[in-house]
Amino acid sequence: MESQGGQVLSNADTQAVREVAVPNREGFHARPVMRFVDLASEYQAEITVTNLSGANEPVNGKSPMELMLLDAPQGSKLRIEARGADAREAVEALVGLVKAAFHMDSSPEA
Repeated sequence: MESQGGQVLSNADTQAVREVAVPNREGFHARPVMRFVDLASEYQAEITVTNLSGANEPVNGKSPMELMLLDAPQGSKLRIEARGADAREAVEALVGLVKAAFHMDSSPEA
């Protein structure tokens, strides 16, 4: 168990929060959303995502339909939050995915 702000949290209650900007030109559209959901689904933690540049309503980070509602074009600031035993690992992996522009190659194929 660990202490956070005077409150004792069990491993099941671990929380993590990070903010990251959407770097890719196309924004957070269908393919990046699916890559995000695929990665988020590898973790047990409950994951929510908020578009701080938009409506500020958190959505389920494992739901493609909800993530599409974020309407997050390039430059949008996302808050990724997780709660659960693997929350920190989940948030770090998801922030890495966003920073890597969802591993999308924008260049035209040869």
